[in-house]
Amino acid sequence: MIPKIKTSADITVKEQPTKTYKMELYKGNYILGFVDSQKAMEQAIYKIIRTERYKYIIYSWNYGIELEDLFGMPVEYCVVELERRISEALLQDNRITAVHTFEFDTESERGTVLIKKFIAETVFGKIQIDNGLAVTII
Repeated sequence: MIPKIKTSADITVKEQPTKTYKMELYKGNYILGFVDSQKAMEQAIYKIIRTERYKYIIYSWNYGIELEDLFGMPVEYCVVELERRISEALLQDNRITAVHTFEFDTESERGTVLIKKFIAETVFGKIQIDNGLAVTII
């Protein structure tokens, strides 16, 4: 028999702060202090779209993006699928409210799709991501 306990306590969900380590992402992943709010979101977006989903046991299955299975697929398919997968991956973070305005560059001779830029709307404002992510499909 399971005991039944009556509680009248109100449960409130406390939102966690966004303060995190500041990483120098483009020059070798060095830690350079701390960052918060919009800069922390830029860093979170950078990390999400560069982490293969299901590959690293340290991350939840909701974290990251699936890119490896796009290898060998037609460029047109990859462009449509990348837009969907980036949006899906980023919207797992409750601080991101929308992802839109994608620009791609398809370099078909090299078999590469370059994600030139997109906009992520967050609780801290709009963030334009334009550092590019190359996905090799051949």
